[in-house]
Amino acid sequence: MLRSALFFFKDAMFKPFRHSLLAAATLVGAAGAAAAPMTLQDYLALSGPQPDARIAYGPAPSQFAELFRPAGKGPFPVVVLVHGGCWTVEFGGIGQMRNMAGALKAQGIAVWNVEYRRYDEAGGGYPGMYQDIATAVDRLKDAAAEHRLDLQRVVAVGHSAGGHLAQWAASRHRLPVSSPAWVQAPLALPTVISLGGLADLRLQAALIKSSCERDTVQLAGVPSAARPDVFADTSPAEMLPAAIRTVLIHGEHDTVSPPSTGTAYAERARAAGDAAEVIVLPGASHYDEVSAQSPAWGIVGREIRKALGLP
Repeated sequence: MLRSALFFFKDAMFKPFRHSLLAAATLVGAAGAAAAPMTLQDYLALSGPQPDARIAYGPAPSQFAELFRPAGKGPFPVVVLVHGGCWTVEFGGIGQMRNMAGALKAQGIAVWNVEYRRYDEAGGGYPGMYQDIATAVDRLKDAAAEHRLDLQRVVAVGHSAGGHLAQWAASRHRLPVSSPAWVQAPLALPTVISLGGLADLRLQAALIKSSCERDTVQLAGVPSAARPDVFADTSPAEMLPAAIRTVLIHGEHDTVSPPSTGTAYAERARAAGDAAEVIVLPGASHYDEVSAQSPAWGIVGREIRKALGLP
């Protein structure tokens, strides 16, 4: 069960990102009065159109991706969408992401909505969950010609646990060859947008435990003589610098992954030489981040279009 906790962060930490909050507040004000923050129940009720294609990348029930393809000749820019849900089957996932997928498709953007084996599914956890994400993302290479997808314009977008996996997918070219999730020449994801992500498995272990009731072993596996540091090939924070741009978006009232988590990750990424920025969504929770009906969508959608080079 997701637990609520109250988080504060000092003005000195917040000051570098105040411009993001003020800009976001201006956009929300222009859209009208702010709605009440979405709850978990609101999130679970999210839905959207059916995909245009369902493409399996393995034999397991959760090894598939949904393609949402706009009308027209293309080629279409692509969003690789990775759902959250605390890495468990308990809190929904791919179905809720159809809400965003439908809105993006209506704007002429193709969506690759990824399903994967979570920690409590057969073959999930480490390394299966990571192998699924890697295989699903690279499956786009095979689908691009048939479905008129422009892989020169692609961005990874992940929510919550999916933020962790999207950031990992964009960073996996940094994996050691010894990792079971290593592949040669993975699909390049130059920008990743993390919506309430939990991507620093080492430093955020206590938060992940309190918010999601997940333990390190469920997400990163068991240490061994050959693999003493379980975070080296599972935590994007340990794979820096990745030579990517990361946009970390958090709801002002997000208690699952509060804005301070994005601030900490961005500071670590920039110190390593990567580009990273934090945007705080005024009046939003952990769930407004993925709803196309939320006032926050104007901000999230803007960042997606920006990453794809669209007006």
